[in-house]
Amino acid sequence: MRLTKFGHSCVRVEQDGAVLVIDPGGFTERAALDGVDAVLITHEHADHLDTDALADALGKRPSVTVHTHPDVAAKLSQLGDVVTAVETGQSFSAAGMPVRTFGGVHAEIHPDIPRIANLGFLVNDSVYHPGDSFDVPEGVRVETLFVPVSAPWLKISESVDFVRAVAPRRAFALHDGIINDVGGKLIDGVLGRLLKVDYQRLAPGTSVDA
Repeated sequence: MRLTKFGHSCVRVEQDGAVLVIDPGGFTERAALDGVDAVLITHEHADHLDTDALADALGKRPSVTVHTHPDVAAKLSQLGDVVTAVETGQSFSAAGMPVRTFGGVHAEIHPDIPRIANLGFLVNDSVYHPGDSFDVPEGVRVETLFVPVSAPWLKISESVDFVRAVAPRRAFALHDGIINDVGGKLIDGVLGRLLKVDYQRLAPGTSVDA
């Protein structure tokens, strides 16, 4: 299995010639969707969901399937019946890979801002993408965790506690498209000191084996 981190919160998973892409949003290079077979969308925010990019991908590959929460699926009716609604605690297959869902609600930005649906996705029983949440996939041995490191809804101590709670073999930064190089080095330094797992912040387009 090959993992490629694209801009901000997008992760591309490749296995046996199949391509699964998680959260190709407005801060993500459209190349992330090249040759895609299935797409997982954690929630409706534009930095995780680019409907124009999805429509373009479907125009090139009509067989692409999209899996997301029912609240998000309702907003994608223009894409037709390629969209499948999935709920918290559900297991399904996307691009031939097993996927399980966790969580269900976006992390709180502020009490005055209504919270929306958000699903975390566990792929191949080993790679976990939480979307905009720190929901821990209970009862699962996560090998590779993508951890949000910068957002209006988080502080870095929460990122540290999340990684410690999940206890993966390794962790990669997620939701990092809104920080500059100086901020990134600061965040990496804090996480590097406080985490006891292999942690890295990958440049967009970087691939690793899982």
